Amino acid sequence: MRYGARALVAGMATVLLAGCTGTPGPAPAADAETDGRVVEPGTPEAFTGQEIEWDDCYTGDDLDAAVDEGGERDWLAALDCGTVAVPLDYADPGGRTVDIHVTRAAATGGGSPAGSLVINGGGPGVTGSETLFWRTMSPRIRSSFDLVSFDPRGVGESEGLECGNWHEIDRVQMELAETDPADLTADQLAPMERAARQYAEDCAQEAGEDFLFNMGTVNVVRDLDVLRDALGDPALTYLGYSYGTHIGALHAEMFPDTTRALVLDGAVETEHSNAEAAYEQDVAFQESWEMFVEYCVADMADCPFESVGGAEADMDAAFALLDADPPEIEGEPVDSWTFAWMITSALYDEFLWEDVAQAVRAVLEEDEEGIDEWFPYLHENAFGVSDASSRPRAADDADPVDDTAALTAINCADRADPTDVETYREAAERDAADASFFAGGVWDVLPCAYWTETEEAPTGFTAPDAPPIVVVGTVGDPATPYVWARELAEQLETATLVTYEGGGHTIYGYGISGCVDVPVDDYLIDLTVPERGLSCPGEL
Repeated sequence: MRYGARALVAGMATVLLAGCTGTPGPAPAADAETDGRVVEPGTPEAFTGQEIEWDDCYTGDDLDAAVDEGGERDWLAALDCGTVAVPLDYADPGGRTVDIHVTRAAATGGGSPAGSLVINGGGPGVTGSETLFWRTMSPRIRSSFDLVSFDPRGVGESEGLECGNWHEIDRVQMELAETDPADLTADQLAPMERAARQYAEDCAQEAGEDFLFNMGTVNVVRDLDVLRDALGDPALTYLGYSYGTHIGALHAEMFPDTTRALVLDGAVETEHSNAEAAYEQDVAFQESWEMFVEYCVADMADCPFESVGGAEADMDAAFALLDADPPEIEGEPVDSWTFAWMITSALYDEFLWEDVAQAVRAVLEEDEEGIDEWFPYLHENAFGVSDASSRPRAADDADPVDDTAALTAINCADRADPTDVETYREAAERDAADASFFAGGVWDVLPCAYWTETEEAPTGFTAPDAPPIVVVGTVGDPATPYVWARELAEQLETATLVTYEGGGHTIYGYGISGCVDVPVDDYLIDLTVPERGLSCPGEL
C-alpha cells in the first residue's frame, strides 16, 4: 500500500475544504461582537450604489496568449472586467479597502437580461476569470442572464495572497510518504511541524495579520452582496460549485432578503475541522476510484484489471514500473507520483475513465506506443491549461498568484482546528487505512494548527428565511462526497436535493445530463423548483 501518491488538485473547478466550526449560531447580527469589534448585518452605506466601469478583459497579445491556452477567441474577446470596492474590515468601513476583480459575459439574448447569474467556480483560490475562461452554461441561461464571476478577496486580482514556502511542506511530505502514519515518531513529525508552523508565521508576517483576520468566507459573502448591489440586481441569482456552495449557503443565511435563487453543486461540509474534512475528501477520492474500477471490470472490454479485488496490486505494479523507468512527456518524467496526480485529476470527469484504463493498461504491458498515445492527454488535463498558475487571467500582465496561500488562508479562517500535531497524525492514520493511495491530504492543512487569529466563522446556519434553494450532488463525486450534498440539503430549511447517479466533480451546466440541466435551468430562469427527490442516471 502506498501512503503518499495522492495529489490534491486545487485549481480546477474544485474543492476544497471550506466550511466552519465553533459555536453554532447565525452570522453576526447587529451588536454581535467579533474580537471586540462590532460587525453590522448589512452592507455599509458608503459601499452601496457603486457603478462598475467595464473594460475588455483580453485584447491584443493577451487575447492571443489566452487563445493559445485553449480559450475560444470570440468568447474571450467579449468578456468584460471591472472592480468593486469593499472594506477589508466590515467593522471598520472607513478603513482600508480591497478592489474585488469582476469578470462578465454579457447576456446573448435580445433586450434586457433578467439580471446577473453570479458564478463561483470553487477553490478556495479559483479566480473569476478562470471560471469564465471557457464558454459555459446552456444557451437558455446565456440568453437570460449576464454571467458574472469574481476573484474573492485574497485571490487573483483581488489582492491575491503570495506567502510562505509551500515547497518545503511538499518536500517534507514526500519524505514521510512511504511511512505508515501509525509508525511515525515525534522526531519524524518534527520537520513537518516546523514547516507548517513556519508557513503560518511567514504568511502572517508577509500578508499581515489584519488581512488574514478578514479572509474568511463570511467576508466573501459580504463582498458578494456589495457586488450584487453594484450589478443592479435587487436580489442575488447565484451558482456555486464546490467551495462556492459554502458562499451561497452562507449568503442565504446572512442576506435572505436579497437572495433570489441559489444552485449549490458539489456541496462542501461546513462543520468539521480541516483535518476531518481532508480525511473525508480523501475517502471520497478512494470511493470514486473504486467506482471507476467496478465500472472498468464490468463494462470495459479491455479493462487492465482482472478483478476489483486485484486492482490495488495491479496499481502497485504499475507504480513500480514507472519508478523504475519513467517515460517522459515534454521532457518531464512521469513517475508514480505524477501518474497518481494524473489519475486523481481525471477522476473529476467520468468521461476520462476510459483514458485512465488505457493508460494503466499501457504501463502494465510496458507498451511504449500506448503510453505515447494516452499519457499526453491525461498529463495535459492534470498539468496543462487546467493549471491555474499558468492560465492568463486578465489583460494587465499581472504575475500569476500562488493560489495555495489563498486556499490555506480561507480554510484556516473558516474552520476551528486542533493545535496539536498528534491529532493530525491520528487523522492521517485513519486516512491511510481508508483511502489507500489517495491518502495524504491531512498534512496539507497542518498550517491551520498555527494560523493567526481570524474572525469567528458562523456555523449551524439553516437559512430559514431564504427562498427555495437547489442543492445538486453527484454520487461518485471524488472531491466533495455525496453525503455532504445530502447533509447540506437537510441543513438548509428551504433546500431541495437533485442527485446525479454518475461520477465526476459537479455536474450542472456542462451539457452532460439533460435530466439535471433542464430543471435547474427552469429554476434559475423562472424559479420553478425541481421535483423533490429528483435522481438522474449516470451518462456512461
